[in-house]
Amino acid sequence: MKVKKLPKIFVLDTNVILHDFRAIHNFQENDIVVPIAVLEELDKFKKGDDSINYNAREFVRDMDKITDNQLFDKGVSIGKGKGLLKIELGHPFSDQMAESFFEDTQDHRILATTQWVKDKNPDRVVALVTKDMNLRLKAKALHIDAQDYLTDKITEERVENIKKEVINLEKIPQNVIDRLFYQDGGVPVEEFKLSNQLANQLYSIKSTTGSNKVLARYSAAGKSLIGVKKHKAYGIDSRNDEQTFAIDALLNPAIKLISLTGTAGTGKTLLALAAAMELEQEYDTILLARPVIPLKNQEMGFLPGDVKEKMGPYMLPLYDNLAVIKKAFKPTSKEAYRIEEMLKNEKLQISPLAYIRGRSLSNVFFIIDEAQNLTPHEVKTIITRAGEGSKLVFTGDIQQIDSPYLDIHSNGLTHLGEKLYGQEIFAHINLVKGERSELSELAGKLL
Repeated sequence: MKVKKLPKIFVLDTNVILHDFRAIHNFQENDIVVPIAVLEELDKFKKGDDSINYNAREFVRDMDKITDNQLFDKGVSIGKGKGLLKIELGHPFSDQMAESFFEDTQDHRILATTQWVKDKNPDRVVALVTKDMNLRLKAKALHIDAQDYLTDKITEERVENIKKEVINLEKIPQNVIDRLFYQDGGVPVEEFKLSNQLANQLYSIKSTTGSNKVLARYSAAGKSLIGVKKHKAYGIDSRNDEQTFAIDALLNPAIKLISLTGTAGTGKTLLALAAAMELEQEYDTILLARPVIPLKNQEMGFLPGDVKEKMGPYMLPLYDNLAVIKKAFKPTSKEAYRIEEMLKNEKLQISPLAYIRGRSLSNVFFIIDEAQNLTPHEVKTIITRAGEGSKLVFTGDIQQIDSPYLDIHSNGLTHLGEKLYGQEIFAHINLVKGERSELSELAGKLL
């Protein structure tokens, strides 16, 4: 007779809930323990307009709905096919903890609760779930199983696949290559002996002699490869293959959602902004926003000036990109004048992402910079808010994450590229070559 395994017990840290307020629903039939210290910490986050404040409020509402006036004595069912939810009161430090940790912090209280739950359930697997690497190390030092929140993490293999989205084709007859650009609808994919292609897959194609190289993308609608020509967007030329692919996607009206990844200096934000300016007559507004990670709400009051002046230093990189575009034209040109006019009339708006919350995003060209600092839920929220006629572009470097509880596998930009790749209205381009100064390129490679 097969013995049924007892469900595991997962103790949640505060940062897991602030990352995903529906986290308790993602542990299958296993039981969930929320330490009272976590509820105390959530109280500090309930007020505010940032996503973590929203997540704190929604989690408390969800808990209240689940309990429906029931007591937590033996746990409350989270739902059909799921485990029990219990709030665990505080417990004193074990002797081992008292000898090791001298500060009475919330993290240490959560550890003490996890230790107590483990001691009371010797026949069950008990694990602390936290996005805080340091807390995971402390837990393991106490012989407590600890793990990251894995629900929305992308594997290393898939992350690498996202980076290598251009496929090289060689020894293609020249007459086939020529037809990529003049044959209506492109060249059927069978002529390249390809199968199981994803929408907007990118190709670098060489002729049989190897002397001629062209770029192409796969059209899922026509089941064909279409040639990609070099474009210019509002005075900005593409300087490499990846930038050519990027401008092609940015100017393509059929592609409504784009992710551009790459290290600093590869031109992600510059190309997106240049394309937005090129298409400005087709949209009511161009929005350029970025999350402000280093600045805490309580610190803003100490900075001089109004809200716009307080946030100005954090928006400077976006204005720098605008300045590069202006330099492509003479100061007296109509193009340079148009940029100033759009800023003055607020058709072109540069703003912290938090201030976009609640706004209508219909017929808007919306660029979200530094998107690697967003959670998957935040990215989803932004996309679901997009109205008819809008185009969304997420840019960022998944190797440079400022948020303490996100990494290359769990951030929203990686999540976006992996989950939507292959959809007809979505394109992903990873920019690999820096186009800044020789000095900048050298530092990026060697330092």
